[in-house]
Amino acid sequence: MKIDGMMCGMCETHVCEAIRKAVPGAKKVKASRSRKEASFLTEEAVDTASLKAALDATGYSCLGIESAPYEKKGLFGWS
Repeated sequence: MKIDGMMCGMCETHVCEAIRKAVPGAKKVKASRSRKEASFLTEEAVDTASLKAALDATGYSCLGIESAPYEKKGLFGWS
């Protein structure tokens, strides 16, 4: 997810909490204010409209959502 408006560590925490509420099965939720993005893993389908609405309700702007299948990497990132 591309997110605008995060300024500090607490902003990252608020974004992660909003994601966890909108997607209860979310795992490894991370947000980065420097990269202006957040990411998470889930095995269930995500309703992007409700996820965007949940994030927008916190005061941050969701600029876009992308999804990709998870690829497990081996030791030290080797396949």
